[in-house]
Amino acid sequence: MNHPLQPGKLRLGVNIDHVATIRNARGGDHPDPVRAAEIVAKVGGDGITAHLREDRRHIRDDDLRRIQDATDLPLNLEMAATEDMVKIALAHMPHAACIVPEKREERTTEGGLDAAGLHNQLVPVVSRLLDAGIRVSLFIAPEERQLEAAIRLKAPVVEFHTGEYANATGEEQARELKRVADMAALAAKNGIEPHAGHGLTYNNVQAIAAIPQLAELNIGHYLIGEAVFSGLESAVLRMRELMDAAR
Repeated sequence: MNHPLQPGKLRLGVNIDHVATIRNARGGDHPDPVRAAEIVAKVGGDGITAHLREDRRHIRDDDLRRIQDATDLPLNLEMAATEDMVKIALAHMPHAACIVPEKREERTTEGGLDAAGLHNQLVPVVSRLLDAGIRVSLFIAPEERQLEAAIRLKAPVVEFHTGEYANATGEEQARELKRVADMAALAAKNGIEPHAGHGLTYNNVQAIAAIPQLAELNIGHYLIGEAVFSGLESAVLRMRELMDAAR
């Protein structure tokens, strides 16, 4: 299903993976990531992001359909570029599919997809998803080489990995911020919609949110962590408030 995208608004996509991580730590059904999706929809979130990993460490296959049935928010499926994941995406038809790198042993996604190095592997994956009407995004580092690869692959969206920015301080953080800003401007100039995400918090989100070309931020781990103390509704509303103030 395609969902209308509001022009000019900086959208907030909430990654609910780690609600499922907590659920899976004990087994059973609680806490249910579907309930998290419903809360995000209730408080004005713009989308739900879920990463279906090869090892199913958090989101499980049946969660995808339940999330889609529970809310009208667009689902952004984060996925590895594998045949298995392409088949799952085609079966569920999310609004968007964000292709990410994936290593079984990593705790979280450690960096951007090497779209340049994996170009030939990505061509059939991207084309099959696009042909099915799924909006393809590539999760890449804010580097010109990777953006050029996204252009060649005809990806309509890129999501810039902001982990280096989030982990930096002082002048280094300013340099990382400029990289994201420069690449967002270059993406927009080339007709690609730029998004950003990874490691964003209340303390560092506003400088990223102020980049005018960015259309969407995807934030998950920090919001779920804050929800432990203040509730998910409060956490999402606070992030939304900070993003809006930056614009």
